[in-house]
Amino acid sequence: MTKCELYNDNFQNYKSYNIPAKAQLVIADIPYNLGNAAYGSNPMWYIDGDNKNGESDKAGKSFFRTDEKFNIAEYFHFCSKLLIKEPKERGKAPAMIVFCAWQQIPMVQEYGKKHGFMNSYPIYFIKNTSSQVLKANMKIVGAVETAMVLYRDKLPKFNNGGRMIVNWFEWRHDGKEIPNIHPTQKPVNLLKRLIEIFTDAGDVVIDPCAGSGSTLRACAETGRIAYGFEVDKNFYTAAKEKMLANMMMPLFV
Repeated sequence: MTKCELYNDNFQNYKSYNIPAKAQLVIADIPYNLGNAAYGSNPMWYIDGDNKNGESDKAGKSFFRTDEKFNIAEYFHFCSKLLIKEPKERGKAPAMIVFCAWQQIPMVQEYGKKHGFMNSYPIYFIKNTSSQVLKANMKIVGAVETAMVLYRDKLPKFNNGGRMIVNWFEWRHDGKEIPNIHPTQKPVNLLKRLIEIFTDAGDVVIDPCAGSGSTLRACAETGRIAYGFEVDKNFYTAAKEKMLANMMMPLFV
C-alpha cells in the first residue's frame, strides 16, 4: 500500500513531525480570501438553493474559520524548506503548484520570488458549469479555475512522453466513489494528472492545506508518498474516515 499521512495541524508546525524526506512537489489550494461573500453567487446562500425561501445559515458567511489566519509569507517559507534542493542534472527539479484566484496571481508570483521561486507560469482548468448561477442572467460568469506552477531555476521534472501538454485542463467531476467533503474540493482525477506530470512513482508530495484529502488520495492511487496538513478538525476527520479510508499508513512510528 502506498504510504500517506495526514496531520491535524498547521503546516508551520511541520518540524514536529520529522518528515523523513523532502518533496518533489508541493501542491495546495490556498484560501481565496472571499470573506463573508464566499457564498455570494452560490445558491447555497438561500434555503434549499431557492431565493424564494429566504437566506440560509450560509448567507454572509465565509467558507472557513481559518482563512483569515493564513499567512502566505510563512506558506512560501514552508514550501522552500520542504522541497528538495535544486539538483545538478536537468529534468529532476522540484516544483510548486498553487491553486489561487486569478486576482491572487501577482501576489503568488511576488512571494514566490522572495523565497527563491524566480520562475512561474499559469495553468487553467475549464469547467462546463459555473457556481455563479445567481448572476447568470446579469453577466458573463466564471467557469475557469487557475493555478500557478512555480520553480526556482531549472525547469521541473516533467513527464509528457514526448507529447505536448497545453496550458488548460478539462475539469471533470469525480464519480460517486469520491466523497464530497470540502466546498472547494479539487477533483481527484485532475490532481492525479498533475501529480503524474510533475513527479515519478515513489516521489514525495506535500499538501500544506489538505482540506478533503483529495491530493493524498490522488497520490495513493498513483504510487506517490504523501503528507498533508489540515487545521480544521472536521475536515481532517472527514478526510481520514471517508476520502482516505483504507489508504493511510504511518510513515514512521
